[in-house]
Amino acid sequence: MALQGVMDTLKRTTLDEIGVSFSLADLLRDLKIEGENVEILLFSPSEKYYEFLQQKAEEALKSVGAKEVKVEFTSEPPKQQQQAPTPPPQENPFENKRRIPNVKKVIAVASGKGGVGKSTVAVNLAAALKKMGYNVGYLDADMYGPSGPTMLGAKDKQVTAKEGNILIAPESHGIKLMSIGLLLPSEDTPVIWRGPVLFKALSQFLFDIDWGDEGLDFLIIDLPPGTGDVQITLGQTAEIDGAVIVTTPQDVALIDVKKGIQMFNEVEIPILGIVENMSYFVCPDNGKKYEIFGKSRTEEIAKQYGTDVLSKIPIEPKVAEFADLGIPIVLAKPDSESAKAFIEAAQNLIKKLSQ
Repeated sequence: MALQGVMDTLKRTTLDEIGVSFSLADLLRDLKIEGENVEILLFSPSEKYYEFLQQKAEEALKSVGAKEVKVEFTSEPPKQQQQAPTPPPQENPFENKRRIPNVKKVIAVASGKGGVGKSTVAVNLAAALKKMGYNVGYLDADMYGPSGPTMLGAKDKQVTAKEGNILIAPESHGIKLMSIGLLLPSEDTPVIWRGPVLFKALSQFLFDIDWGDEGLDFLIIDLPPGTGDVQITLGQTAEIDGAVIVTTPQDVALIDVKKGIQMFNEVEIPILGIVENMSYFVCPDNGKKYEIFGKSRTEEIAKQYGTDVLSKIPIEPKVAEFADLGIPIVLAKPDSESAKAFIEAAQNLIKKLSQ
């Protein structure tokens, strides 16, 4: 069997059934071809996926002529998709979980899908905690869509470095922040990374940032949507105190909440709660509350998975308007319904951490 044909088949075999957006080729760690016999080593974070992945691999490879298919598994992070297998690197920066230096509490903010306002929630949680008197940092780990610098009014902030390639986090609204968006030559520059390059950048963002002499009480990590490489790497690399899942009341978003919760359970990061964004709209004319996306089932999902709803954030146009201006609504309009809801989320977050 031809190596190229095997690799092409693995690339075409997607894994949508388990809620991930990559293929068997993305999980490939080793490959051996002897005549019509194929042996592959795949990454899987949990034994619960072994049977599914083995069946997918056998069906795919036998469809292109393999007679015998042997599938083995490893729990180490997946490497970059390759045209041919290569020897493992001498050093694995993701071998053991480490504590992020000079940070007391690390909170990941995630969503099962895009478009639910995850970054808006992350930025305003950071602002709410800062308003409550804590030293706060914001880490934009959404490498492909970094919106944090815009929302915090930090697009023009300069990142400097000191000895040992340690990046010094700039500050905006009293919040220390780091984002790939601060390092790109322009807003239009795309980030086209995979595998080891992505892991290396994420590792530096986690462990090689100077957050200031006083350190941080809280570091809010704004994750990309979904359950991909960044989430898996974060869970296997850094000690995270808990995760906050952001959703909207729509059923399609709540389905992805379940996937996100299960993913964090797999990498042993506790779920601190769910924030329901765009929960309702209060009409300024009559003060009535309207559930634009229909009746919420978020409490039902939270109860099912043994967690809590930290807060329900209303729909207010001012949230987006001030985000475009680079000012979190918590700081721009502290008396607004949205700001109060974000403060409530931060207060409930602290309560959960204290438990």
